Amino acid sequence: MAAHSSIEAITARIVERSKPHREAYLDRVRRAASQGPHRSTLSCGNLAHGFAVCSPAEKDALAGDVVPNLGIITAYNDMLSAHQPYETFPPIIREAAREAGGIAQVAGGVPAMCDGVTQGQPGMELSLFSRDAIAMAAGIGLSHNMFDAAVFLGICDKIVPGLVIAALSFGHLPSVFIPAGPMTTGLPNDEKSRIRQLYAEGKVGRAELLEAESKSYHGPGTCTFYGTANSNQMLMEIMGFHMPGASFVNPGTPLREALTREAAKRALAITALGNEFTPAGEMIDERSVVNGVVGLHATGGSTNHTLHLVAMARAAGILLTWQDISELSDVVPLLARVYPNGLADVNHFHAAGGMGFLIKQLLKTGMVHDDVRTVFGHGLEAYTVEAKLDANGAVVRESTPNESGDLKVLAPIETPFQSNGGLKMLKGNLGKAVIKISAVKPERHIVEAPAIVFHDQHGLQEAFKRGELNKDFIAVVRFQGPKANGMPELHRLTPPLGVLQDRGFKVALVTDGRMSGASGKVPAAIHITPEACDGGPIAKIKDGDMIRLDAVAGTLEVLVDATEFSARTPVVVDLSDNEFGMGRELFAPFRRHVGTADMGASVFV
Repeated sequence: MAAHSSIEAITARIVERSKPHREAYLDRVRRAASQGPHRSTLSCGNLAHGFAVCSPAEKDALAGDVVPNLGIITAYNDMLSAHQPYETFPPIIREAAREAGGIAQVAGGVPAMCDGVTQGQPGMELSLFSRDAIAMAAGIGLSHNMFDAAVFLGICDKIVPGLVIAALSFGHLPSVFIPAGPMTTGLPNDEKSRIRQLYAEGKVGRAELLEAESKSYHGPGTCTFYGTANSNQMLMEIMGFHMPGASFVNPGTPLREALTREAAKRALAITALGNEFTPAGEMIDERSVVNGVVGLHATGGSTNHTLHLVAMARAAGILLTWQDISELSDVVPLLARVYPNGLADVNHFHAAGGMGFLIKQLLKTGMVHDDVRTVFGHGLEAYTVEAKLDANGAVVRESTPNESGDLKVLAPIETPFQSNGGLKMLKGNLGKAVIKISAVKPERHIVEAPAIVFHDQHGLQEAFKRGELNKDFIAVVRFQGPKANGMPELHRLTPPLGVLQDRGFKVALVTDGRMSGASGKVPAAIHITPEACDGGPIAKIKDGDMIRLDAVAGTLEVLVDATEFSARTPVVVDLSDNEFGMGRELFAPFRRHVGTADMGASVFV
């Protein structure tokens, strides 16, 4: 089916806007593809270093340009439950490569931090910048120029966007992303949230909280709520970087290993040495990016991708804007209810039909472009499947049923949970911001209340503990943008604001910081740009100023006389405490050179 008229129009607008950047990018990709890799033309010293640890047979093969060599970029570490399974993947990939007549080498490792571990800690101020550091680290690995294709082992928040930026920077290489899958279901996410709120109110202690958290995050695999990590997996599949049906298969299962083997072999099959050359930079185009945004809206995905998708697209010469994302949200219906946008987790989503059912529904009405290239071939229709094992342990695919396996989790396109994706841009005299309302009750989509200003999330927490916030108000938490302190996630605000909202008060959040994919029931205008550190209007707000957050009209206004507000001098705050400790001094160049949030908060702008 042809794309929906609005989808087509927005895509065409992105194509036109991007044309000079995209043409220059594709020229670079094609020139790089024509130049190599040519291992036989490397100096003998270069080549000897590159294959020093290989077997004699592998050295003979790599001495020429006939046998494909697969570079593995891995984000394995033991600190991320989602990434711990990757410890065993390189041997599996090497063996699969040999079976396919190729060779695989670990080209390099990249850093991968867990936002859950660093939440509310100084290390969180490195989190967003880790994305661009990951892209650079992956670039170093691939710069050996020994490879015909690459596979990327990464799942979580900043890791996948960073790896995508690297893959597109090396866009002359085919690139396949290999997931490790979600952990099995533990304590229900709504119960975990309930315990967190009880702890915030002082009704349970640390022991009870730790027990609940440990039952939620209990083993290898991705956290099971639908935050940025699982939004990443959805994106990689709907954009064509994953093999069909691969995203949400649990780790440590025969199917998971079979999918990993298949992905490695497929990466070798699509090199320039074969007949299906699929360089990542040519494969990903404006249609692929729009498909990713549509998938984000249809699943109620992470607000972090208003940063990451913009930065990822720019790596391919594609200029995606918040306006594009917001307008796509207006026409894309919400088809999934996964926590925090529902009670189910990603295992329930997968069991109900998962990505195959979702893509099939979106294709029905032209909400996604089918005429795209993927690592699997041509057309998104090939992704309307469920992956299984045959009697010999090989991956086979069956068409996803036309009916949802659970109508509380996955809805057909004819009867969506809501008519729009719930991720909107807000504009007004405070600048631009984004808001996710898919989990916010309709009666809370408009909040007008006096401001209470804080310069960090801890100040709000302390005021809550002192009982000073039992009233209607909009919390303004500023100096949390990328230039100020790296734009950390502010999830410590969620429990107290949730408690106050449950007590019947009208509350909302306005911040130049982030709230990530786990932001839920409290209306939150986030990623405000210009940020306070740049002297943005948010730095002029005073306690008591009336603010109107209107997620229906898409506006964010401080209701102060325009002349008076314009005459105010932006507050300046001493940010020296953000500059040292826990590695923050190493990222000072990032804070100095980072772009604005609406440009992806990237140092590559």
